[in-house]
Amino acid sequence: MRYNPLLHVVLHEPEIPPNAGNVGRTCVAVGAKMWLVRPLGFSLDDYYLRRAGLDYWDELEWEAVDSWQHLIDRMGVRPMWFFSTHASRKYTDVGFEHGDAIIFGSESRGLPKELLAHHPDRVLRIAARPQVRSLNVSNCAAIACYEALRQWG
Repeated sequence: MRYNPLLHVVLHEPEIPPNAGNVGRTCVAVGAKMWLVRPLGFSLDDYYLRRAGLDYWDELEWEAVDSWQHLIDRMGVRPMWFFSTHASRKYTDVGFEHGDAIIFGSESRGLPKELLAHHPDRVLRIAARPQVRSLNVSNCAAIACYEALRQWG
């Protein structure tokens, strides 16, 4: 690890390479580490993944792991915040701490219900009008990262 990341951004079973690339770029911008939990909907050599990250990819601290348990084993125990459209608690109502993990689900399925059920007090939402089913995962990651930075001053 090149540095001690301010945040850990976890994409659980991401499907769309440009979204992961955009999240990677955001991670470089804010000093976060990106974690990808397999299965992935793309190859890590995917052109579109790298294209979205542009020339920042070499600066990205990232790791891909084979399962949720492997993530915990590698990342260690730390406070985690899970993002879901079904949550009632707003992301602006919590205090983010240095080293927290913010976790986002796949673009088509979100996070597994059983995972959310194990952490009911740690599930957050980002507001959107009822006409919008959900926001793009890379936008959500950026919103959450910059809320943490805003809180830290």
